[in-house]
Amino acid sequence: MINSVKEGKTTAIVAYFTLLGALIAITMNLEPKNEFARFHTRQAFGLHTIFIGCALFLSYAFSPYAWYGLYAFYLVLWGYGFIGALSNKKQSVPILGPYFQKWFTFIQ
Repeated sequence: MINSVKEGKTTAIVAYFTLLGALIAITMNLEPKNEFARFHTRQAFGLHTIFIGCALFLSYAFSPYAWYGLYAFYLVLWGYGFIGALSNKKQSVPILGPYFQKWFTFIQ
């Protein structure tokens, strides 16, 4: 298990750097597959897609306070996941993390 975490740590960290980083992490984890990297790639991919979806919605219904809330929510969850990847922990981000593991099963 510890070897698996060490082998997947770089991929897990890359996943948290924008949506492009998550897509790169998906391709990095194609062969050999790593459970730790897969877990964090799903978490990061979910965070980035939810953020982009909410940002698109807010671009039509503009409210500066909603933008502040979105960025605060995103940065807190992103930081939680990123620190988990850095500290070799498979901890889901609060609220949405378990859903990301269910919704993004296509990420192998």
